[in-house]
Amino acid sequence: MDARLAIDTIVLFAYFFGIVALGLWAGRRNNNLQDFSLGARSIPWWAVLASIIAAETSAATFLGTPAEGFKTRGYFYGQLVIGTILARIIIASTFIKPYYDYRVQSVYEFLTVRFGTKTKNMASGIFLFTRVLGIGVRLYLGGAIMVVIWRYLFPTLPVNLNTYIWGIIFVTIVTTIYTAVGGIKAVVWTDLIQAVLMFSSVIFAIFLLLRHIPGGFNTVKENLGGLNHVKFFQTGWNAQLPFGAALKAMLEEPYTLFAAFIGSTLLTMATHGTDQDMVQRMLTAPNYRKSQLSLVLSGIMDLPIAMSFLTVGILLSVYYSVVPGTTLPVADNEIFGHYIVHEMPVVFRGLIIAGVFATMMGSTSAALNALATSFTKDFYLPYIRPDATDRQAIRAARIATAVFGVLMIIVAAMAANAVLQNAKLTIIPIAIGILGYTYGALLAVFLLGMLTRSRGSDGTNVVAMIVGIMSVLVLCKVSIPAFDLPALMRAKFVPVSWNFGWFMPEWWPQIAWSWFVFVGCVVTLAISVLFRTPQSHIAAAEKHVAVAFASQK
Repeated sequence: MDARLAIDTIVLFAYFFGIVALGLWAGRRNNNLQDFSLGARSIPWWAVLASIIAAETSAATFLGTPAEGFKTRGYFYGQLVIGTILARIIIASTFIKPYYDYRVQSVYEFLTVRFGTKTKNMASGIFLFTRVLGIGVRLYLGGAIMVVIWRYLFPTLPVNLNTYIWGIIFVTIVTTIYTAVGGIKAVVWTDLIQAVLMFSSVIFAIFLLLRHIPGGFNTVKENLGGLNHVKFFQTGWNAQLPFGAALKAMLEEPYTLFAAFIGSTLLTMATHGTDQDMVQRMLTAPNYRKSQLSLVLSGIMDLPIAMSFLTVGILLSVYYSVVPGTTLPVADNEIFGHYIVHEMPVVFRGLIIAGVFATMMGSTSAALNALATSFTKDFYLPYIRPDATDRQAIRAARIATAVFGVLMIIVAAMAANAVLQNAKLTIIPIAIGILGYTYGALLAVFLLGMLTRSRGSDGTNVVAMIVGIMSVLVLCKVSIPAFDLPALMRAKFVPVSWNFGWFMPEWWPQIAWSWFVFVGCVVTLAISVLFRTPQSHIAAAEKHVAVAFASQK
């Protein structure tokens, strides 16, 4: 046993050493902020494609999506991919070219040109806050895999918050090092390796599960009641209920065709069209057409990826129902990790655990670089040090990378604590739900800026965005795991839930997370579209585009 563990450990350390070395090598020629944030727009489209896939396929996908398949024994979650493909087509035809025309490094610079600095500052602030929370929650899964390993090595020792935190700290430090030094080039090229490892790992897991299940595929069909009983789609609409009750039930179910075509489309438009994390890697391609190609193909790739991870979860539910005597972890998020550690053969176990870390590091490195770029371009250079040299700007971005890494560790620790309090919390709704609270407001101002020339004004946009965010929390009856503020003032951490819609009537639905962006976007857009853009600002924006276009010739 010791020899097997030693081999897996060597595989893991070789992976980590190789990734860090690749990241440092790829970013060795960062001479200015343009190189650090956009890689001089010289990265091939296929590498950008792999980087997009790696960024959106986080550890929440690697461990959280199998948990959804394990729990539901169906492919309902995969319906949402319909919306992700539709959204990418819309983004590619609407958003990408203006970003290239405006020559932005931070996408929120577009809002400065179109509306003004207040809208830009609000949007960038929303991104900074939301991304730290979203990636921090995903980082919790780094602790989750460490907990599974800990239980395997030391079955008699207790698991507590510190067990999670050490895994979180380890992954964050390694990722922060190569991201701070290498910039976006380090992110993209390490993402390429991590995307290949991730997809290879899940295919191997499916193959191994089918071999480990007694009777193989025939047992799977029998246990599931036949393949015709495996559900791919659900409308969520119960025609036997009165209209009001049926609508309430449908809006409370996250995985429906309506959520796929409407909610998921707007959610993906927000995450891939207005989020610096995603858009930044698209802007590293040499021109907007290659960027569009990378984006659309990444959406098509989402379908087999989502189906593969859900298949793993379904096969795990069959495996553990026909193989008796196995003590499973209480938390569904740890089921796949438990199988990897306890059932995978040596070497492959090390590689697949590396695959878990790969997905986590891929999404974290991209977020760190995007956060640092956004902070430097949107706040440091305009307000803190407008006369900064290239060297000073890069140093500020690297310091910001480290600071955001620390903040993510704090959020991840809070997420781990929430799961310790309630082991049945699955991470996908939490991780994506966090984006939903604020990204509807973000999407609304970008749509207003892209699709109109004269609607929306700087100050009222900020008010509309605040109202849009509050509408999600209240109208969707959002309840989030948090802490007791009075107890915190006494230096005591007491976990509680904050319920923002406590005063809403009973008949009002607790709207599912897949609709959050839709609600926030509609409310924000309905308010901001009522106000006109000052004519002087319209003229200044047209002049900016003309100058940027002339400079490209």
